[in-house]
Amino acid sequence: MIIRSKAPLRLGLAGGGSDVSPYSDIYGGLVLNATINLYAYCTIDETDDGKISIDSYDAGCRLQFPLGPELPVDGQADLIKGVYNRVVRDFGISPRAFRITTWNDAPAGSGLGTSSTMVVCILKAFVEWYSLPLGDYEIARLAYEIERKDLGLSGGKQDQYAAAFGGFNFIEFLPDDSVIVNPLKVKRWITDELESSLLLYFTGKSRSSARIIDEQRKNTSSGNAEAIEAMHLIKQSAREMKAAVLKGDMREFAGIMGRSWENKKKMAKGITNENIQHAFDVAMAAGAVAGKVSGAGGGGFIMFFVRPEKKKAVEDALKQLDGFVLPFLFTDGGAHGWKIYDTDTINK
Repeated sequence: MIIRSKAPLRLGLAGGGSDVSPYSDIYGGLVLNATINLYAYCTIDETDDGKISIDSYDAGCRLQFPLGPELPVDGQADLIKGVYNRVVRDFGISPRAFRITTWNDAPAGSGLGTSSTMVVCILKAFVEWYSLPLGDYEIARLAYEIERKDLGLSGGKQDQYAAAFGGFNFIEFLPDDSVIVNPLKVKRWITDELESSLLLYFTGKSRSSARIIDEQRKNTSSGNAEAIEAMHLIKQSAREMKAAVLKGDMREFAGIMGRSWENKKKMAKGITNENIQHAFDVAMAAGAVAGKVSGAGGGGFIMFFVRPEKKKAVEDALKQLDGFVLPFLFTDGGAHGWKIYDTDTINK
């Protein structure tokens, strides 16, 4: 039997960073995000060789272990190992021999939530394989615990819920550690206009978000007034952006994006840099209206808002730089998995 799963990556439209502890624990967080047609993928092949084999294209490694209840967390394919260890431990599963293969449509460190989405994707494959009693909330919560607590990786909470639920979501992160996902019903003409107006540019440099996020956490814990006030404004922008999206107010959408970027830069050093600023300068000179770095900052993708009739000019200008423009569409579906029983034909 073969088990497959896929989970969508996301664009953070507003409020990103307010989902990171300790800010969300003290003040609560609000995030508006939307999933796009770029995915994390996972395939599990049942085998009879008594081993656990890992082919992780996203992590760039191939590994093999004897069958057992726990895999060593040592910096190689730890997202896969973390999910396996937690599932076996929490659900009392008798380990079976298998090969697992994972890959991503976007590079790691791109700011589209690749790592967290991959954890959700892997977990969804195990849910499908073992028929585990987990819904979208439970999958997102468990994925968060695996990544942030079991593996000790820095980051927030929004990516796991975006990947599990899919679509446009206004997500509340309450101080009592509970999460409420509010799916938004966005009219078709509005999503069409957003797709026509938004441009994703990869700066050519991935980045590790851990250092920036750790500085954000330190600024909150130490009571850095400027950083905390900036995060309050970023959180408020999620409410404003939700209204702009539901009404299709593109002028307001662009304005919120621009103001959010200015506030985001106050959160921590390294959120912007010379490479990012140069891309902004080039895009704005060619006709972009606003922009923001996706994810924690420091590199990865920049999302620009452009009047559709100027989009080609902005694309052409950015193509002269070291990165690339990546087309995308919004998608409604969250993580899902499926089984293939007739594997003889596939393996021939």
